[in-house]
Amino acid sequence: MSTNTSSIQVARMELANRLFFRLYQCANLLHKTGSRAVESEGLTTQQWAVLGALSREEAKSGMSVNELARYLMVSRQNLAGVMGRMERDGHIHLETDEKDRRSRLIKMTDSGRDVWLVHAMPKIHAYYEQALNEFSMGDITHTLHYLLKLLDNMQRLDHGVEAEA
Repeated sequence: MSTNTSSIQVARMELANRLFFRLYQCANLLHKTGSRAVESEGLTTQQWAVLGALSREEAKSGMSVNELARYLMVSRQNLAGVMGRMERDGHIHLETDEKDRRSRLIKMTDSGRDVWLVHAMPKIHAYYEQALNEFSMGDITHTLHYLLKLLDNMQRLDHGVEAEA
């Protein structure tokens, strides 16, 4: 019985290794090919993510640096360089939070909104179509479901909480 359990565990770890390596490859290619898709707009995938986060209705009044870092699951340090370039390019601006004068809110500028909605979004949608070629609606739904499940487990690990067995 334990030999069977052991061989199942070995197979599980081999599959896990393949899965996480493929996720690593996907992340790298998303960065490379996604940035290529929006480079004519002067954007990278990191900037695309920031504009996407700021374009949501719930971010209309802006987001603090901490909120944006948490939402994107990046460090404040990684976000700082991206924000500096985006502010320089006129896509975002930082202003003092009226509710907490010590905090600054990141907001998308009119220019950033134009780049996002008019120029980048059509290219991003074309990129999605190419990347999801031959995926059915069911395939996309299932993939999203399992990625969210994996993300939830990884967030628990990040917060020092063991995932349920």
